[in-house]
Amino acid sequence: MRTIRPIPPLRPPEWLVQSAAEVGGLSVALIKSGVWRSAGPAQLVRIERALRTWGQSMAALGVIAAIRYPERAAVISGNDEITYAELDRRCERIAAGMQAQYGIVAGSKVAVLCRNHRGFLEATLAASRVGADVLFVNTEFAPPQLQAVLERHRPDLLVHDSEFAPPAGIPSVVSDLAELAESVAPSAPAPSTAGHITILTSGTTGTPKAAPRVPTAVGLAGLTGSALSRFGLRAGEPMVVCPPLFHGLGLLTSMLALFLGSPLVLRPRFDAPTLLADVEATRAGAIVAVPVMLRRMLDLGPNAIAEYDLRSLRAVISGASQLGAPLAERFIERFGPVLCDAYGSSEVGIATIATSADLLAAPGTVGRPCLGSTIRILDDQDRTVPTGTTGRIFAGGGLVFGGYSDGSSKTVVDGRMSTGDLGHVDAAGRLYVDGREDDMIVSGGENVYPVEVEQCLAAHPAVAEAVVAGVPDDEFGQRLIAYVVLHSPATEDELLTHVKANLARYKTPRQIVVLDEFPRNATGKVLRGKLSPP
Repeated sequence: MRTIRPIPPLRPPEWLVQSAAEVGGLSVALIKSGVWRSAGPAQLVRIERALRTWGQSMAALGVIAAIRYPERAAVISGNDEITYAELDRRCERIAAGMQAQYGIVAGSKVAVLCRNHRGFLEATLAASRVGADVLFVNTEFAPPQLQAVLERHRPDLLVHDSEFAPPAGIPSVVSDLAELAESVAPSAPAPSTAGHITILTSGTTGTPKAAPRVPTAVGLAGLTGSALSRFGLRAGEPMVVCPPLFHGLGLLTSMLALFLGSPLVLRPRFDAPTLLADVEATRAGAIVAVPVMLRRMLDLGPNAIAEYDLRSLRAVISGASQLGAPLAERFIERFGPVLCDAYGSSEVGIATIATSADLLAAPGTVGRPCLGSTIRILDDQDRTVPTGTTGRIFAGGGLVFGGYSDGSSKTVVDGRMSTGDLGHVDAAGRLYVDGREDDMIVSGGENVYPVEVEQCLAAHPAVAEAVVAGVPDDEFGQRLIAYVVLHSPATEDELLTHVKANLARYKTPRQIVVLDEFPRNATGKVLRGKLSPP
């Protein structure tokens, strides 16, 4: 007799279950944002052709934006402004010129060494049109480091700002791309495969690693859906992107702007008064910034801030380094509930987002997973830890990369990749980052996570920012030293008393060093290796 086995019930993806409420409101967010603006039959045919030709590449984002919003500004940088149609025509000619003059084809490698201006975007979109791999190079590299990176990756073409001297032996072109933009060569043929985008990791120690990726449609859709529903973004509203475009946060938000048909407001260097003036002049709906930039905005003072009309601002998106509860509270108090914090890395993309409501209700949180992403907290045996327990943070989703270019990768468990951070999740599903796996300090047999002590010090009214590190100690193994930047006078005893009143005694630093400012990398992260006790 034949046995009929019951069919197991279909289970929806975990991220869909976790984000059910967000999925339910996503259609409303899409309508409100203007993304679902109807397109005519001719536009739809052209969009379908673009997707067939360029797939999930950066090139497709630029081409489709030009089809949907031809007369809308694409990039605004002071007095320099270009529409999406003009940008698309230039990128088409630049791509043809790259192929005709430098032999750039699918599989070639184009390195981009540019600050934030339209030359960065034109070089990236043009290279993507021919299927070339694009390597983003940090503009803060010292000449020997730049030389080493380019020798290691050997690009077929380097697009660079005129302030940088290209190494000998590498074909190069200045980032105004004027000669290539005047190309009379026929259009480059459609690529056989989509090129990779390679970001150099922004770690504060060691040699940066190359993290190539081709963002998936699911990953970008999840980020877009979360951005619309949590950031409150609107299609077509200018977005001021302050972090370097060669970094993950700047790159992902610039791709989001292309998808929304939003003008990208860019400046080669950050300046707080100029940023606020740009928001007023362009009626920008969003700012993307790293925490140190938010601090510079607050440092202007209430009177200077009040001189600018910032009523258009819907969202201030922070990321790339620890925001911290004290800074978040101060910023929301001054600018209103527009602040959002995005947590992730070059390897996993943006994994979680915290809204202003999250930041106020649960100080220190980095929010809940984006649509399409999942978070797990695991112990040293790769087992899920209980709610509230600190463990290793693993993230999964469509923005996770496939491994470094040298063949190595980060630890992966059940399809989720280690972020390298330690953290915990509360009962509401909000993630907290407790520190880096390699930053944990063992003092007198007790584990101390620097972030907890740093946030305690930063909560003192006189402290602008704090960094806590461990140094060798004969008696305790390690001892804690705190480095602080002050915005009003305070003594070492006052700060130590503040820590002792709020944390366990073994978490109190043995010494506090006052600095005028912290050494930082291009994305605002503190270079801990350059901090040393006096």
